Amino acid sequence: MSLIAPALNRISPSPTLAMSSRVLELKAKGINVIGLSAGEPDFDTPEFVKEAAIEAIRKGQTKYTNVDGTAELKAAIAAKFKRDNGLTYEASQISVNVGGKHTLFNALVATVSAGDEVIIPAPYWVSYPDIVQFAGGTPVFIKAGADKNYKVTPEQIDAAITPQTKWVLLNSPSNPSGAAYSADELKAIAEVLRRHPHVWVMTDDMYEHILYDGFEFATIAQVAPDLYDRTLTINGCSKAYSMTGWRIGFAGGPAPLIKAMAKLQSQSTSNPCSIAQAAATAALSGDQSFLKERAAAFQKRRDLVVSMLNQAKGINCPRPEGAFYVYPDVSGLIGLKTPSGKVIANDADLIDYFLDDHRVAAVHGAAFGLEPAFRVSYATSEAILTEACQRIQAACGELK
Repeated sequence: MSLIAPALNRISPSPTLAMSSRVLELKAKGINVIGLSAGEPDFDTPEFVKEAAIEAIRKGQTKYTNVDGTAELKAAIAAKFKRDNGLTYEASQISVNVGGKHTLFNALVATVSAGDEVIIPAPYWVSYPDIVQFAGGTPVFIKAGADKNYKVTPEQIDAAITPQTKWVLLNSPSNPSGAAYSADELKAIAEVLRRHPHVWVMTDDMYEHILYDGFEFATIAQVAPDLYDRTLTINGCSKAYSMTGWRIGFAGGPAPLIKAMAKLQSQSTSNPCSIAQAAATAALSGDQSFLKERAAAFQKRRDLVVSMLNQAKGINCPRPEGAFYVYPDVSGLIGLKTPSGKVIANDADLIDYFLDDHRVAAVHGAAFGLEPAFRVSYATSEAILTEACQRIQAACGELK
């Protein structure tokens, strides 16, 4: 009898976290390595959010709360959905969880059974397929490369839907590509979904406030109100509010689904941290003007990285609409040799070469379901990004 449950054997450790661990190990040895693998803003949590947390501690708000969120935080989330997305949710339609990943986990584990299929556009965030597989479902991938700006078409979604399809999972702006779907593009996808009433829609909107060049954010329940009753709209505080470590994610959706997610949470984590909930309440309710300032800073970094990577031999780096990632295609480098004579057979080999020979860390495209490519997080300073891109240019230039 095996000690390890079969469900755990269906998943793998996160490759993005694995690369971050390698970077930390090298830095601990005193090696000058630049890490571009972590999806974490370098900006600090806003001061007014910190103060709200400190005040919550002083007031003794350190006890258990409702399993899936305090009344105050749910009210702030409802106000956020109304303000930013034109969506109306009651408290019974809102779930608060221990980060966006936990929200996705709860929703998928609460709804997916053996034989169920979940459509996932690729490239995708690394956790999506593993959570589906943990739940016993089958991820169904549809791919869109650099030539399509990493966005799938309604026709691709339509062709992938079967009687076993439970969910279509959309992420806009995307991790890892930064691609974002416009309102019109989402309306076209909604037309397909109307023809398949058994299919639910899960939208991961975590990077909603990190958009560039005047791109206007939209989410599918907003542009297709008739799909509201079978849509789960997921968001959180981690990225836009620089609160990755606070671990607050949330979602709005049909009350029966939210109740099922709360049932699962009641037997796993119980409530999210009470102090983090107080901080999230302040983040969502307070002054939002800093969001545009930070997005403007990210846009400058995007422009720098896209320009420098496109100057590197064999790299084609599309210009993303949002998030803080680029996902350059490296088809032009596959098959070349390093100065030591090793053949770059795939993007994993390329990333190892970048790290071992030029001390810059990124994540290979196979981890995100679309290769050959790699993901760069530009959530760090322009000086560090410049040095990192120079190292990548040098590395590519040495391949023959």
